[in-house]
Amino acid sequence: MLAGRWPESLKSPALDLRGTSRKAAFCWHPAQVHVLKIAAMSKVLIIGAGGVGGVVTHKCAQVPKVFSEIVLASRTLSKCQAIAAQVKELQGREIEVDQVDADNVAETVALLRKHKPDLLLNVALPYQDLSLMDACLEAGVPYLDTANYEPPDEAKFEYKWQWAYQERFQKAGLMALLGSGFDPGVTNVFCALAQKDLFDTIKTIDILDCNAGSHGHPFATNFNPEINIREITQRGRFWEKGEWKETDPLSETMDFDFPEVGVYKGYLMYHEEMESLCKNIKGLERIRFWMTFSEAYLTHLRVLESVGMTSIKPVMHDGREIVPLKFLKSVLPDPSSLGQRYEGKTCIGCLVEGTKDGKPRKSFIYNVCDHAACYDEVRSQAISYTTGVPAMIGAMMMLTGAWKGAGVFNMEQLDPTPFLDALGNHGLPWKVLDY
Repeated sequence: MLAGRWPESLKSPALDLRGTSRKAAFCWHPAQVHVLKIAAMSKVLIIGAGGVGGVVTHKCAQVPKVFSEIVLASRTLSKCQAIAAQVKELQGREIEVDQVDADNVAETVALLRKHKPDLLLNVALPYQDLSLMDACLEAGVPYLDTANYEPPDEAKFEYKWQWAYQERFQKAGLMALLGSGFDPGVTNVFCALAQKDLFDTIKTIDILDCNAGSHGHPFATNFNPEINIREITQRGRFWEKGEWKETDPLSETMDFDFPEVGVYKGYLMYHEEMESLCKNIKGLERIRFWMTFSEAYLTHLRVLESVGMTSIKPVMHDGREIVPLKFLKSVLPDPSSLGQRYEGKTCIGCLVEGTKDGKPRKSFIYNVCDHAACYDEVRSQAISYTTGVPAMIGAMMMLTGAWKGAGVFNMEQLDPTPFLDALGNHGLPWKVLDY
């Protein structure tokens, strides 16, 4: 297998809007480099102060030419203050902090009117997507998130609730960008690149997510435990020839040789980006999503599930009602605390099969990210980093006008070239491997 790099004449240096590059990185694509129009005095309001919120804030602070003002808000003000102090120490920038209940539309509208941001960047819980979209519509502010909405009382995430906002955002002349993380997010953009430049026809897509790192804890989740466990324990789904097919949770597996990481077993899951990709990738016949887990992780998860600790149905405890999964979240390690002990790498990408110039083609478009390097840069592990960087890049695309429009957009509906140019230069270089 040879790395699928573009010819030297087409290799373009990734854009660097800070003036200095964190490290040499190149994005490989056959299109001309897009020069972004820098938005003067752009102000971003970030809501959410967890692991991803910390990364997003650091990465926005690294690009003052775009993010000239940054406000970080959360229900817990002390978390915002801790991130602000870290950003001051590592990036040398002052940011503003505030407090908000993201479930409260009126409170969020008041916050938006107080700070008057050019964009709301939502890295709070997926339960809060709709209330934050409502607030943006009322205050007249563009919106971006990293994960689609799911109701608090049902482990079912899908885009129908947010797609229903299309007409309202169009009429308001506002843009809402959905799923600007890695998966969803970068994986959508990889598929858009495949459709635009690498393939004439696309037959199948397999999205593969491998975390080959170790954090040293017996059991921990790499992002919000409540969201993570709800996602993993639901039934698997994949799309084939126009219909969705279901599998028992984690019952289907596939071994894959991840570049720079090795062979790992992936488990078939349902993941939200498939829902939009099956609509927007022309001629697609099948799309699946696979994620790797260690045996130790799966053993702990099976035990917790068998004793009811992963349930989202309330139970009575000492005369009061509690949700077992919420209690479990309170005793597990905070994902934002994992970075210091994390070693190893992640590899996430899209395995695409189809044709080019009348011949079969099979390519893996991917990124490899190092946990320790992420901690050195922004005090994060790679899972939060690979979500937070694309959130910043998506915001950059909107604020610079590289991506614009009125309505609700999934990532693959927009031009992948400027996004990938910027992505490679801000910590997530990507490659194409042909088989």
